[in-house]
Amino acid sequence: MIARTTEGVKKVYQTENDVATLTASGTGAMESAVVNFTAPGDHSLVVAIGEFGNRFKNLVRTYGGHLVEQQYEPGQAADLDKIEAALKADPEICTVFITHNETSTGVTNPVLPDLAALVHSHDALLVVDAISSLSSVEVKTDEWDLDVVLSGSQKGWMTAPGLAFVSVNERGWERAAQTEASQPRFYFDLKRHLESGKTGQTPWTPAVSIWFQLDKSLEIMLAEGLENIFARHQRIGGMVRDGVRAMGLELLADEGVESNTVTAIKVPAGVDGGEVTKIAREEFQTVFAGGQGALRGKLIRFGHLGYMSDEDIQAGLNALEQSLAKAGFKK
Repeated sequence: MIARTTEGVKKVYQTENDVATLTASGTGAMESAVVNFTAPGDHSLVVAIGEFGNRFKNLVRTYGGHLVEQQYEPGQAADLDKIEAALKADPEICTVFITHNETSTGVTNPVLPDLAALVHSHDALLVVDAISSLSSVEVKTDEWDLDVVLSGSQKGWMTAPGLAFVSVNERGWERAAQTEASQPRFYFDLKRHLESGKTGQTPWTPAVSIWFQLDKSLEIMLAEGLENIFARHQRIGGMVRDGVRAMGLELLADEGVESNTVTAIKVPAGVDGGEVTKIAREEFQTVFAGGQGALRGKLIRFGHLGYMSDEDIQAGLNALEQSLAKAGFKK
Protein backbone atom coordinates (compact mmCIF):
# COMPACT_ATOMS: atom_id res chain seq x y z
CA MET A 1 0.00 0.00 0.00
CA ILE A 2 2.89 2.38 0.73
CA ALA A 3 4.31 1.78 -2.74
CA ARG A 4 0.89 2.27 -4.35
CA THR A 5 0.04 5.46 -2.46
CA THR A 6 3.51 6.91 -3.07
CA GLU A 7 2.99 6.52 -6.81
CA GLY A 8 -0.47 8.07 -6.49
CA VAL A 9 0.85 11.04 -4.53
CA LYS A 10 3.57 11.55 -7.15
CA LYS A 11 0.91 11.70 -9.88
CA VAL A 12 -0.96 14.43 -8.00
CA TYR A 13 2.32 16.25 -7.37
CA GLN A 14 3.05 15.94 -11.12
CA THR A 15 6.56 14.79 -10.28
CA GLU A 16 9.10 12.06 -10.88
CA ASN A 17 11.05 13.23 -7.83
CA ASP A 18 11.26 11.31 -4.57
CA VAL A 19 8.27 11.74 -2.25
CA ALA A 20 8.33 10.88 1.45
CA THR A 21 5.16 10.36 3.46
CA LEU A 22 5.54 11.25 7.13
CA THR A 23 3.27 10.44 10.04
CA ALA A 24 2.82 14.09 11.05
CA SER A 25 0.70 17.15 10.49
CA GLY A 26 1.57 19.72 7.84
CA THR A 27 3.74 21.52 10.39
CA GLY A 28 5.82 18.35 10.59
CA ALA A 29 6.49 18.65 6.86
CA MET A 30 7.48 22.29 7.40
CA GLU A 31 9.85 21.35 10.21
CA SER A 32 11.36 18.56 8.13
CA ALA A 33 12.18 21.09 5.41
CA VAL A 34 14.03 23.32 7.85
CA VAL A 35 16.01 20.51 9.52
CA ASN A 36 16.97 18.77 6.27
CA PHE A 37 17.78 21.73 4.04
CA THR A 38 19.20 24.42 6.33
CA ALA A 39 22.07 24.56 8.80
CA PRO A 40 22.59 26.83 11.81
CA GLY A 41 23.71 30.25 10.60
CA ASP A 42 22.40 29.77 7.06
CA HIS A 43 20.60 32.81 5.64
CA SER A 44 16.98 31.94 4.81
CA LEU A 45 14.45 34.25 3.17
CA VAL A 46 10.89 33.63 4.38
CA VAL A 47 8.22 35.21 2.16
CA ALA A 48 5.25 35.54 4.54
CA ILE A 49 1.74 36.48 3.43
CA GLY A 50 0.02 35.18 6.56
CA GLU A 51 0.19 32.96 9.62
CA PHE A 52 1.77 29.98 7.89
CA GLY A 53 4.58 32.07 6.49
CA ASN A 54 5.09 33.24 10.07
CA ARG A 55 5.37 29.60 11.11
CA PHE A 56 8.32 29.18 8.74
CA LYS A 57 9.94 32.20 10.40
CA ASN A 58 9.59 30.59 13.82
CA LEU A 59 11.04 27.31 12.55
CA VAL A 60 14.06 29.00 10.97
CA ARG A 61 14.75 30.84 14.25
CA THR A 62 14.28 27.66 16.31
CA TYR A 63 16.92 25.79 14.31
CA GLY A 64 19.49 28.55 14.48
CA GLY A 65 19.08 30.04 11.02
CA HIS A 66 19.70 33.65 10.08
CA LEU A 67 16.22 34.88 9.19
CA VAL A 68 15.56 37.36 6.41
CA GLU A 69 11.89 38.35 6.53
CA GLN A 70 9.65 39.63 3.77
CA GLN A 71 6.23 40.36 5.25
CA TYR A 72 3.13 41.31 3.26
CA GLU A 73 -0.11 42.87 4.46
CA PRO A 74 -3.06 40.49 5.01
CA GLY A 75 -4.80 39.87 1.69
CA GLN A 76 -1.74 40.64 -0.43
CA ALA A 77 0.18 38.13 -2.55
CA ALA A 78 3.96 38.04 -2.84
CA ASP A 79 5.72 40.29 -5.33
CA LEU A 80 8.41 38.72 -7.53
CA ASP A 81 10.30 42.01 -7.87
CA LYS A 82 10.48 42.42 -4.10
CA ILE A 83 11.74 38.86 -3.70
CA GLU A 84 14.43 39.53 -6.30
CA ALA A 85 15.42 42.72 -4.47
CA ALA A 86 15.77 40.77 -1.21
CA LEU A 87 17.96 38.16 -2.89
CA LYS A 88 20.19 40.86 -4.36
CA ALA A 89 20.41 42.68 -1.04
CA ASP A 90 21.68 39.57 0.77
CA PRO A 91 23.84 37.32 -1.45
CA GLU A 92 24.19 34.85 1.44
CA ILE A 93 20.55 33.77 1.20
CA CYS A 94 20.69 30.09 0.32
CA THR A 95 17.08 29.00 0.96
CA VAL A 96 13.75 30.64 0.16
CA PHE A 97 10.55 29.53 1.93
CA ILE A 98 7.14 30.51 0.56
CA THR A 99 3.51 29.56 1.16
CA HIS A 100 1.66 28.81 -2.08
CA ASN A 101 -1.85 29.06 -0.65
CA GLU A 102 -2.32 30.97 2.61
CA THR A 103 -5.42 29.73 4.40
CA SER A 104 -5.26 32.45 7.04
CA THR A 105 -5.92 35.14 4.41
CA GLY A 106 -7.54 33.27 1.50
CA VAL A 107 -4.74 34.16 -0.94
CA THR A 108 -2.96 32.02 -3.55
CA ASN A 109 0.49 33.27 -4.51
CA PRO A 110 0.62 33.58 -8.33
CA VAL A 111 4.43 33.93 -8.43
CA LEU A 112 5.22 30.23 -8.14
CA PRO A 113 5.80 29.33 -11.83
CA ASP A 114 8.50 32.02 -12.19
CA LEU A 115 9.89 31.94 -8.67
CA ALA A 116 12.07 28.83 -8.98
CA ALA A 117 14.06 30.24 -11.90
CA LEU A 118 14.66 33.44 -9.94
CA VAL A 119 15.73 31.58 -6.80
CA HIS A 120 18.02 29.24 -8.71
CA SER A 121 19.67 32.16 -10.51
CA HIS A 122 20.85 33.24 -7.05
CA ASP A 123 22.09 29.70 -6.25
CA ALA A 124 19.40 29.24 -3.61
CA LEU A 125 16.98 26.40 -2.85
CA LEU A 126 13.19 26.86 -3.02
CA VAL A 127 10.88 25.28 -0.43
CA VAL A 128 7.14 25.54 -1.14
CA ASP A 129 4.40 25.03 1.42
CA ALA A 130 1.62 23.64 -0.80
CA ILE A 131 -0.25 22.11 2.13
CA SER A 132 -3.59 23.74 1.30
CA SER A 133 -3.19 23.96 -2.48
CA LEU A 134 -1.67 20.79 -3.87
CA SER A 135 -4.43 18.32 -4.82
CA SER A 136 -6.93 21.19 -5.25
CA VAL A 137 -5.00 23.89 -7.12
CA GLU A 138 -2.50 23.06 -9.83
CA VAL A 139 1.11 22.66 -8.72
CA LYS A 140 3.46 21.47 -11.49
CA THR A 141 6.34 20.31 -9.33
CA ASP A 142 8.67 19.18 -12.12
CA GLU A 143 7.65 21.62 -14.86
CA TRP A 144 8.12 24.56 -12.49
CA ASP A 145 11.39 23.03 -11.14
CA LEU A 146 10.32 23.24 -7.49
CA ASP A 147 13.02 21.82 -5.21
CA VAL A 148 11.02 20.87 -2.10
CA VAL A 149 7.22 20.79 -1.98
CA LEU A 150 5.16 20.11 1.14
CA SER A 151 1.55 19.00 1.53
CA GLY A 152 -0.76 17.49 4.15
CA SER A 153 -3.47 14.84 4.17
CA GLN A 154 -6.28 16.82 5.79
CA LYS A 155 -6.74 19.38 3.01
CA GLY A 156 -7.61 18.56 -0.60
CA TRP A 157 -6.38 14.98 -0.18
CA MET A 158 -9.71 14.28 1.61
CA THR A 159 -8.06 12.33 4.39
CA ALA A 160 -7.92 12.76 8.17
CA PRO A 161 -5.04 14.75 9.67
CA GLY A 162 -1.87 12.79 10.31
CA LEU A 163 0.08 12.33 7.06
CA ALA A 164 2.43 14.85 5.49
CA PHE A 165 4.13 14.68 2.09
CA VAL A 166 7.52 16.04 1.06
CA SER A 167 8.87 15.90 -2.49
CA VAL A 168 12.60 16.43 -2.99
CA ASN A 169 14.51 16.88 -6.25
CA GLU A 170 18.20 16.28 -6.88
CA ARG A 171 19.10 19.83 -5.89
CA GLY A 172 17.31 19.27 -2.58
CA TRP A 173 19.11 16.01 -1.81
CA GLU A 174 22.46 17.68 -2.51
CA ARG A 175 21.59 20.34 0.05
CA ALA A 176 20.46 17.72 2.59
CA ALA A 177 23.86 16.01 2.29
CA GLN A 178 25.61 19.35 2.90
CA THR A 179 23.64 20.13 6.08
CA GLU A 180 23.65 16.64 7.56
CA ALA A 181 26.76 17.11 9.70
CA SER A 182 25.70 20.41 11.25
CA GLN A 183 21.90 20.16 11.64
CA PRO A 184 20.64 17.40 13.99
CA ARG A 185 17.68 15.38 12.69
CA PHE A 186 16.06 12.12 13.65
CA TYR A 187 12.28 11.62 13.32
CA PHE A 188 12.14 14.04 10.37
CA ASP A 189 15.29 12.73 8.65
CA LEU A 190 14.00 12.51 5.08
CA LYS A 191 16.83 10.23 3.97
CA ARG A 192 15.67 7.61 6.49
CA HIS A 193 12.13 7.87 5.09
CA LEU A 194 13.38 7.49 1.52
CA GLU A 195 15.45 4.41 2.33
CA SER A 196 12.60 2.76 4.26
CA GLY A 197 10.14 3.57 1.50
CA LYS A 198 12.19 1.61 -1.02
CA THR A 199 11.28 -1.56 0.89
CA GLY A 200 7.66 -0.59 1.47
CA GLN A 201 8.31 0.40 5.05
CA THR A 202 8.50 3.51 7.22
CA PRO A 203 11.36 4.29 9.65
CA TRP A 204 8.90 4.86 12.51
CA THR A 205 5.41 3.64 13.37
CA PRO A 206 3.07 4.67 10.53
CA ALA A 207 -0.47 6.02 10.94
CA VAL A 208 -1.87 2.88 9.31
CA SER A 209 -5.55 3.81 9.49
CA ILE A 210 -4.91 7.12 7.73
CA TRP A 211 -2.89 5.35 5.05
CA PHE A 212 -5.96 3.25 4.25
CA GLN A 213 -7.95 6.47 3.87
CA LEU A 214 -5.27 7.95 1.60
CA ASP A 215 -5.34 4.84 -0.57
CA LYS A 216 -9.10 5.29 -1.11
CA SER A 217 -8.96 9.05 -1.59
CA LEU A 218 -6.26 8.69 -4.27
CA GLU A 219 -8.50 6.19 -6.06
CA ILE A 220 -11.32 8.77 -6.06
CA MET A 221 -9.05 11.64 -7.12
CA LEU A 222 -7.33 9.84 -9.98
CA ALA A 223 -10.70 8.61 -11.26
CA GLU A 224 -11.97 12.20 -11.35
CA GLY A 225 -8.77 13.39 -13.03
CA LEU A 226 -6.51 16.25 -12.01
CA GLU A 227 -7.78 18.75 -14.57
CA ASN A 228 -11.37 18.07 -13.48
CA ILE A 229 -10.38 18.51 -9.82
CA PHE A 230 -8.74 21.86 -10.53
CA ALA A 231 -11.70 23.02 -12.63
CA ARG A 232 -14.16 21.98 -9.90
CA HIS A 233 -12.26 23.93 -7.26
CA GLN A 234 -12.11 26.98 -9.50
CA ARG A 235 -15.85 26.76 -10.10
CA ILE A 236 -16.85 26.31 -6.47
CA GLY A 237 -14.34 28.95 -5.36
CA GLY A 238 -16.03 31.41 -7.71
CA MET A 239 -19.41 30.27 -6.46
CA VAL A 240 -18.44 31.12 -2.87
CA ARG A 241 -16.96 34.49 -3.79
CA ASP A 242 -20.01 35.45 -5.85
CA GLY A 243 -22.35 34.33 -3.08
CA VAL A 244 -20.45 36.21 -0.40
CA ARG A 245 -20.35 39.42 -2.43
CA ALA A 246 -24.07 39.10 -3.13
CA MET A 247 -24.64 39.19 0.63
CA GLY A 248 -22.91 42.58 0.76
CA LEU A 249 -19.73 41.21 2.31
CA GLU A 250 -16.12 42.04 1.49
CA LEU A 251 -13.25 39.61 0.86
CA LEU A 252 -9.85 40.05 2.49
CA ALA A 253 -7.85 38.87 -0.54
CA ASP A 254 -6.84 41.36 -3.20
CA GLU A 255 -8.64 40.94 -6.51
CA GLY A 256 -7.03 38.34 -8.76
CA VAL A 257 -5.24 36.35 -6.03
CA GLU A 258 -8.26 34.85 -4.26
CA SER A 259 -7.85 31.24 -3.19
CA ASN A 260 -9.94 28.46 -4.72
CA THR A 261 -9.68 26.43 -1.50
CA VAL A 262 -10.67 28.92 1.21
CA THR A 263 -12.37 32.32 1.21
CA ALA A 264 -11.53 34.84 3.94
CA ILE A 265 -14.47 37.19 4.56
CA LYS A 266 -14.21 40.42 6.52
CA VAL A 267 -16.60 40.53 9.49
CA PRO A 268 -19.01 43.43 8.87
CA ALA A 269 -18.86 46.44 11.17
CA GLY A 270 -21.11 46.06 14.19
CA VAL A 271 -21.29 42.25 13.90
CA ASP A 272 -19.64 39.80 16.32
CA GLY A 273 -17.80 37.27 14.16
CA GLY A 274 -17.66 34.78 17.02
CA GLU A 275 -21.43 34.98 17.38
CA VAL A 276 -21.86 34.28 13.65
CA THR A 277 -19.73 31.14 13.76
CA LYS A 278 -21.46 29.99 16.97
CA ILE A 279 -24.93 30.36 15.43
CA ALA A 280 -23.81 28.53 12.27
CA ARG A 281 -22.41 25.67 14.31
CA GLU A 282 -25.26 25.30 16.79
CA GLU A 283 -28.28 26.10 14.63
CA PHE A 284 -27.18 25.10 11.12
CA GLN A 285 -24.60 22.37 11.89
CA THR A 286 -22.08 24.22 9.74
CA VAL A 287 -18.57 25.04 10.95
CA PHE A 288 -16.85 28.18 9.71
CA ALA A 289 -13.39 29.16 10.91
CA GLY A 290 -12.50 32.50 12.44
CA GLY A 291 -9.39 34.58 11.87
CA GLN A 292 -5.94 33.60 13.12
CA GLY A 293 -3.35 35.68 14.95
CA ALA A 294 -3.85 39.40 14.44
CA LEU A 295 -6.95 38.65 12.35
CA ARG A 296 -8.78 36.87 15.17
CA GLY A 297 -12.31 38.25 15.41
CA LYS A 298 -11.95 40.07 12.10
CA LEU A 299 -12.58 37.23 9.64
CA ILE A 300 -14.93 34.37 8.83
CA ARG A 301 -13.22 31.71 6.74
CA PHE A 302 -15.20 29.45 4.40
CA GLY A 303 -13.35 26.30 3.34
CA HIS A 304 -14.20 24.72 -0.02
CA LEU A 305 -11.71 22.03 -0.91
CA GLY A 306 -11.58 18.29 -1.30
CA TYR A 307 -14.78 16.24 -1.30
CA MET A 308 -17.09 19.16 -2.01
CA SER A 309 -20.08 19.55 -4.33
CA ASP A 310 -22.09 22.54 -5.57
CA GLU A 311 -24.87 21.46 -3.20
CA ASP A 312 -22.47 21.56 -0.24
CA ILE A 313 -21.38 25.06 -1.22
CA GLN A 314 -24.95 26.33 -1.53
CA ALA A 315 -25.82 24.86 1.85
CA GLY A 316 -22.80 26.63 3.34
CA LEU A 317 -23.77 29.94 1.77
CA ASN A 318 -27.31 29.58 3.07
CA ALA A 319 -26.04 28.84 6.58
CA LEU A 320 -23.72 31.85 6.47
CA GLU A 321 -26.45 34.22 5.29
CA GLN A 322 -28.92 33.07 7.93
CA SER A 323 -26.30 33.14 10.69
CA LEU A 324 -25.33 36.68 9.77
CA ALA A 325 -28.98 37.76 9.84
CA LYS A 326 -29.48 36.21 13.28
CA ALA A 327 -26.34 38.03 14.48
CA GLY A 328 -27.87 41.35 13.40
CA PHE A 329 -26.28 41.96 9.99
CA LYS A 330 -28.30 43.93 7.48
CA LYS A 331 -27.12 44.60 3.93
